[in-house]
Amino acid sequence: MTPHASPRPCSVPGTPVRRSFCRVTRCLARKRGLQSRVDGFAGDWPGASAICGIDADGGVLVPLDPASTRLVVFTSGSTGEPAAIEKHLRQLDAEVRALESALGAGLDDVAIHGTVSHQHIYGLLFRVLWPLAAGRAIVPRAFFPEDLLAAMEGHDAVLVASPAHLKRLPAQLDWPSLHGRLRAVFSSGGALPAEAAHDVARLLGVPPTEILGSSETGGIAWRRWDQEQPAWQPLPGVEWQLTDGVLDVRSPHLAEQAWWRSQDRAEADGAGGFRLLGRADRIVKVEERRVSLDALERQIQAHPAVREARVLLLGGSRSALAAVVVVDASVPLPDDATGRRALANTLSRHLAGAQDAVTRPRRWRFVAALPTNAQGKVTEAALTALFRPERPEARWTLREPARAQVELPLDASLAVFEGHFTQAAILPGVAQLDWAVQLAREAFPLPPRFLRMEALKFQRVARPGDLIHLDLEWQAERSTLVFRYTSEHGPHASGRVVFADGE
Repeated sequence: MTPHASPRPCSVPGTPVRRSFCRVTRCLARKRGLQSRVDGFAGDWPGASAICGIDADGGVLVPLDPASTRLVVFTSGSTGEPAAIEKHLRQLDAEVRALESALGAGLDDVAIHGTVSHQHIYGLLFRVLWPLAAGRAIVPRAFFPEDLLAAMEGHDAVLVASPAHLKRLPAQLDWPSLHGRLRAVFSSGGALPAEAAHDVARLLGVPPTEILGSSETGGIAWRRWDQEQPAWQPLPGVEWQLTDGVLDVRSPHLAEQAWWRSQDRAEADGAGGFRLLGRADRIVKVEERRVSLDALERQIQAHPAVREARVLLLGGSRSALAAVVVVDASVPLPDDATGRRALANTLSRHLAGAQDAVTRPRRWRFVAALPTNAQGKVTEAALTALFRPERPEARWTLREPARAQVELPLDASLAVFEGHFTQAAILPGVAQLDWAVQLAREAFPLPPRFLRMEALKFQRVARPGDLIHLDLEWQAERSTLVFRYTSEHGPHASGRVVFADGE
């Protein structure tokens, strides 16, 4: 799989994109770790080489053997370390044929646009392999909704996106200009909430088509949100059955022709399809009490103030349930401890009818959106980090092409306050540098390589309870980022970071 060229520092197949210059060396180390597994690298790597099927005698391209040619992909590591999975060409070819058979009608002469990376198996199939096999134009990936809308103007198009992007489409953009020309919208990589699916249909003028599958199984089924709660329809060639209420599948997309046991509970819809009922493996024990995280999430989401909820079990000396809640648009996001505590108490009372004190979440986080990785997935690691974050939640007050400002409330629970200064909790300088570059990469198209620091000054310490303001200025002609930290106490730190293209 070819590493994707982007404004970010570097990217390794199947791993989250790292936005901090401090972590560039880790990405390069992972690339070196892959060298023993592959014949070569193609893309923006030093010494990259495209590996082709070339006959040694005549230098003629020869067809790839579908049985022996294979691609190694990596899971996103939602609950642990990424695992390597071999995908033979015959499996990918069978899946591409199934996608064209089930979903290709009416997609002649369209251009394929997308927000997902080809490093994700979903992006690889929908933005590279399927379009190539069907002879459809492939448009470079778009990162921002404004760029995506501009790229789709003037021609018939298909959008390949993730739930994370589709849930955040800005309603004020001129999406109606795409009506009639946008032929299909695809979503995969995670569950697309019903409310978001219907919002997409209203904004874009076409109901989204959701794809169910995984790196291990390939595509399993699809459903189109042209009704309130559509059932899943198996892709051509995919067989399914229920064993003790759990979904089993068998298809040419799998490495073996045996039945594969999922961890999805399901029920038949009576018309050849099925409906998912949650994960069978999301049962945890809290003080010897079995708790279904799925059921708990559904109960929290039944409250009118809640749009989405994720529940997890935090480890430690005494395990505790924790909830991450996306509040409904009609409810102000609490921005202080008093407001957060009041909303947490409200939701805890809401659960009291079905859950006792042991089986209710003890810790709560309220966010504008669930955290996602580079593939648009909500991972357990990202949710856990909300309860011990390395960086405070960023509140953008200004975002312009060359200037941005952000507020950062310093909470004592931030992990960066631990282990640096034994006498007092002080924000380390290395964290300030890291945050400045991370946030600048969210605001500006910075070159990938950190070159040097200039005029670095630390003038005043920052402590828990401070509200610090970060001013960012991107000087594109000099490839230089200028940053300044200030608060009501005065200036804290400032400096310049110089970047360069290449490794």
